[in-house]
Amino acid sequence: MSDEPNRFPLSRPAVRTRVLMAGVFVGAIVAMSLSWVFSWGVETEADRVQAAEEAAVTARREAFSSPPGSCLTWTKPDASDVKKVGCAQEHLFEVAGVVDISAQYPKDARPPNADAWQTIAEQRCGQSVRDYLDKPLDPFGKLSLGVLRPDEQQWTQGERKLHCGIQWVSPGGELQPLKGKAKDENQSNVWEPGTCLALVNKTVGDPVDCTKEHSYEIVGLVNLANHFEAFPSADEQEKWLDTECNRIVGEYTGGANLRDKGLILGWDLREKESWDAGSTLVNCKVGAKLEDNSGLAPVRGSVAKDAPPPPTTEQKPRQGESNKQNDQQNRQQEQEQQGGSEQGNGG
Repeated sequence: MSDEPNRFPLSRPAVRTRVLMAGVFVGAIVAMSLSWVFSWGVETEADRVQAAEEAAVTARREAFSSPPGSCLTWTKPDASDVKKVGCAQEHLFEVAGVVDISAQYPKDARPPNADAWQTIAEQRCGQSVRDYLDKPLDPFGKLSLGVLRPDEQQWTQGERKLHCGIQWVSPGGELQPLKGKAKDENQSNVWEPGTCLALVNKTVGDPVDCTKEHSYEIVGLVNLANHFEAFPSADEQEKWLDTECNRIVGEYTGGANLRDKGLILGWDLREKESWDAGSTLVNCKVGAKLEDNSGLAPVRGSVAKDAPPPPTTEQKPRQGESNKQNDQQNRQQEQEQQGGSEQGNGG
């Protein structure tokens, strides 16, 4: 009978010790592995900045490879954060066509100046937009031709493709968001009731809060096509809108007397080109004119019946004036007190 099993006897405590030691060793490996995983998962501020920059570059590359029918938006003034979005979402630009100008501007050519860019946009993009819309572009409407061109870095790298598109530019030059496809958009240059438009150099600017100085407040939106079957003359429009806008402003203001407030009621008129492009909507609006009729006068506060009263126009003393006024009042009080005491002493 072999004595092999008795040569290295293994007691239970020894087994437990070895198991524990093995457990400690395995636990150390697991802990080390977790520490590596956690260290890999830590994201520094530099990592986040780099990731954001890479994402922006990717989004911009995707935007500049977008086919016609794509919608783009951005938040930065130079559109450096341009990205592609669904057209059902708010966007600033809808791609209507892509134009390659590499034949006129090879890789080493300098970029066109502002006037040349304008000419390229009109000559190369105008027809693309008209074909894309499949209807006339209202020359007086809210939609206009836009071009996304390569930035300085892209131009240096040889990019020569232009994205012709459609956008909405407000009177002050600020891009306004669009929703939906341009083909389905009513091109009438109108605003929703309750909108106030800024006053810039005695004329109309971009939308602003009605508590701020503005040129017009939009009080109504009407459709000429609901009353006229064919294009109405200016006189026909004037006659109907005079009645319709007066009715609308009465409801909007609760019957307020505009003349007592120094305000006047106005409305838009449509040209034949606009009517042919489907632009049949017009705004009724309230504003004021300067006494010399040189332009629009500033208005503050809304005329809506449920609007808060306009802010007071009392001017606060400029710095230093309040102290001067206090000194004058103190001297006057001292003089009155001295006069009173002199009369008393004299009595």
